[in-house]
Amino acid sequence: MEITYWNKNIETMDRPAIEALQLQRLRELVDQSLKMDFYKNRLLRVGITSSEDIQSLDDLRRLPFNVKDDLRQNFPTGLLAVDMRDVVRVHSSSGTTGIPTVIYFSRQDMDNWTDLLARSIVATGCCQDDVFQNMMTYGLFTGGLGLHYGAERVGMTVIPVGGGNTQRQVQIMKDFKTTVLHVTPSYLLHIHSKLESFETRPEDLYIQRVFLGAEPYSENTRLKLEDLYGIDAYNSYGLSEMNGPGVAFECVYKQGMHVWEDAYILEIIDPETGEILPDGEQGEVVLTNLVRSAMPLFRYRTRDLAYVNSEPCRCGRTHRRLSRIQGRTDDMLIINGVNVFPSQIEEVIMAIPEVGTNYLIHLTKIGSLDKLAVKVEIYSKLFTGDMSALDGLKAKIKEKLRASITINPVIELHEPGALPHSEGKAKRVLDEREQL
Repeated sequence: MEITYWNKNIETMDRPAIEALQLQRLRELVDQSLKMDFYKNRLLRVGITSSEDIQSLDDLRRLPFNVKDDLRQNFPTGLLAVDMRDVVRVHSSSGTTGIPTVIYFSRQDMDNWTDLLARSIVATGCCQDDVFQNMMTYGLFTGGLGLHYGAERVGMTVIPVGGGNTQRQVQIMKDFKTTVLHVTPSYLLHIHSKLESFETRPEDLYIQRVFLGAEPYSENTRLKLEDLYGIDAYNSYGLSEMNGPGVAFECVYKQGMHVWEDAYILEIIDPETGEILPDGEQGEVVLTNLVRSAMPLFRYRTRDLAYVNSEPCRCGRTHRRLSRIQGRTDDMLIINGVNVFPSQIEEVIMAIPEVGTNYLIHLTKIGSLDKLAVKVEIYSKLFTGDMSALDGLKAKIKEKLRASITINPVIELHEPGALPHSEGKAKRVLDEREQL
């Protein structure tokens, strides 16, 4: 198998060289962070007054962890380390409290991120001859624009179609002979179920590779997609707090995702104790971004569970590999690629006077797509049986939830006492989706 590199010197550098570069960039980041009140206070408390106090990578352990609430509490500009006039891009994701998490990029930060994505794309065997159809959402979501810029840097022909409109997606694949897709696995399965109605067979398409992301899926789902379409499907890993996609990506051998360690320091910790775990042992992924000066972020607890493979890879890349994500330490739900916290739903429905105190979030699958149903008991004094009033209430709840979580849910109204009640901690989520 032919192996291609975007930056062979960086991708194949030995471990001492990688760690020396990490230390250099970590020290630069400390100096940058000491300009910010948030980090200055934290660093001073652990005795770090300048980059001279960082003598080895082990000194990173002196720094406290950061979590998503740190970003929310410093909204909107509390973690910005440069003047706003030096910011060229803002991305944002929703939070559990209505306060979003915001990420800022300088021009150099954007260049660094784009280069990591170009490196990731080339690792899968893509080149300038490919036609790249980006079926991810554009906008404040980092996934769509991130891969778009990376593919352009490689020199691929980019079709920024975005999500939805299945028949049009398939027609574009045929018209422009698309060879590479960026898509959620559930949507790609859905497309396959519609091909016959479009008088199209998988062999009528030119797809060779697919980049999967934005939602959890099993290895069996990946294998099923490869079999259905006759393609290579690649896992990737990223999160908006670390720029977005491009933190880690599979190479052509698909034996774990290479974490680009010149750009990120990876730690795996015991989520209960914070103890750093050895390679091969599953724990929580913690990341430090070394290539974003506009908004430094140290030791960020991702809540994702995985393990590290430090064995040499046949592709020749020396950056360690991350397993597929094994689960999460929090209650975040991923519904058709959209991150939703149960508390977001509760916040909306509990603010509606007609809604009672009990509700249930019910997740199922229809075909390959997730279905979200929100079941609520209504306030007993308002349970009159008036159908027009009930229909109006359903529409009201649906509209408010869609505005908050960007998903169109099914709303079910129930009379008081109809939904299961539990003593102690209530079970608010019933997830009956099956991993294919």
